[in-house]
Amino acid sequence: MQQFDVDFHIHGRYSGGTSQDMILPVIAKQAELKGLHLVGTGDATNPDWLRHIKENLKEETEGVYTQTQSKTQFMVTSEVEDNRRVHHILLFPSISAAESLHEELQKHSTDIDKDGRPHLRLSGEQIVDYAKEVDALVGPAHAFTPWTAIYKEYNTLKECYGDNVREIKFLELGLSADTYMADRIPELQDLTFMSNSDTHSPWPHRLGREFNRVKMKELSFREIKQALEHQNERGVILNAGLNPREGKYHLTACSRCFLRFRFRDAVSLKMRCPECGGIIKKGVYDRIEELAVWETPKHPWHRPEYMHIIPLAEVISLATGITTLTSNKIKERWDNLVRKFGTEINVLVDSEIEEVKKADPAAGKIIEKFRNGDMKYVAGGGGQYGRPTLKNEGDDFYGMGQRSLSDF
Repeated sequence: MQQFDVDFHIHGRYSGGTSQDMILPVIAKQAELKGLHLVGTGDATNPDWLRHIKENLKEETEGVYTQTQSKTQFMVTSEVEDNRRVHHILLFPSISAAESLHEELQKHSTDIDKDGRPHLRLSGEQIVDYAKEVDALVGPAHAFTPWTAIYKEYNTLKECYGDNVREIKFLELGLSADTYMADRIPELQDLTFMSNSDTHSPWPHRLGREFNRVKMKELSFREIKQALEHQNERGVILNAGLNPREGKYHLTACSRCFLRFRFRDAVSLKMRCPECGGIIKKGVYDRIEELAVWETPKHPWHRPEYMHIIPLAEVISLATGITTLTSNKIKERWDNLVRKFGTEINVLVDSEIEEVKKADPAAGKIIEKFRNGDMKYVAGGGGQYGRPTLKNEGDDFYGMGQRSLSDF
């Protein structure tokens, strides 16, 4: 058995809000520096991106493709939105399978030929029906976020997928949740949890900011399928990603001014911000509190560790106080560490911490902190990212240092 680091969920340049640098040669090179062995192509239901995939990739093994200028390998993936604004990830066994599905979904979408992440006039259950016809795998994307996730719309997987719920083998946690939160929900015990970047940018502080370490014999669609179904000793053996407090939707907060609220106060205010009038969005933390049956997580036998990491450029930013992650000073220190240890993932996760501290004492101390679970964070919410901090900062909620309910 071998171990492979995989980011299954990214977007290409034809999705809204993506960098024009999101093209496969650039993604492949940056993924190699990051330390990813396999990356999802994203957006494979879009015909322009499909052409780009076919022009840049060649099949290496069954369902896995290589880009000639890099060691990075790719599998064909996409994300789609159903008729209730719920997002789903698709993993395809081949380029031709994605082409076939595009032909079918074209009948149920007005923007599939324009947008990398199409809107479909189909339910989650119907999407699974179409995916099964081409042997693709389906699972919920960023399952708890308040705008486009399965649990913003439904209380159970079956409500979304109907009888096809038995076909669902994985669930993407999203940046605002982790294993320790999601394993309080009994219906998720059999599913493999994915930690993916969902990146719109190819640079290593975004690409692979969340990744999965997968144990299997080789990189192939068949092996990946077995791993996601935790069969024959294959499986995800590590989830690595941001602390959920860094996610944009971790806490309940105003989607306009980002003022954070205790959920009971937000309900009393009818989910309208008293400061700016914006909509208050329920945070992932509070949504999981509603869904949870168990007070503490119960991890099934196949569930691996979840390691909270911070992208290396952000580590160096914290160490230096330089806030522009693309600055030359940060890039120089990033280059030095990656050159010495081989990849960013090696620096963050695998190298001996004393060696990292010897190479860069300030950055090494921060890496040691998050490896030991000692890092502090200011939580995000309402669409504003949280952040790691070296200061004694806390989360200010409405009514704590802000105006209180009695003022209105």
